[in-house]
Amino acid sequence: MKKTVLSVLVALGLSSAAMAQDAATDFATLDADASGGLSLTEVQAAMPDVTAEAFATADADVSGELSEEEYATLAPAM
Repeated sequence: MKKTVLSVLVALGLSSAAMAQDAATDFATLDADASGGLSLTEVQAAMPDVTAEAFATADADVSGELSEEEYATLAPAM
């Protein structure tokens, strides 16, 4: 019985962590200054492994910020 309860608690904890990660990488949440675009700093706050090169590659219109569509291409790769 204890193993079952422990297993359920672990599964709930992992699913909660996954949901928190999804929320932390949501475009609107990352757009700290509400500019409508994400700077490299804003992206790196949630995904520190994003390099300037990866950011520049995702920035298709070379605006210096990622639009929601550009971010959508970057996020799954990370």
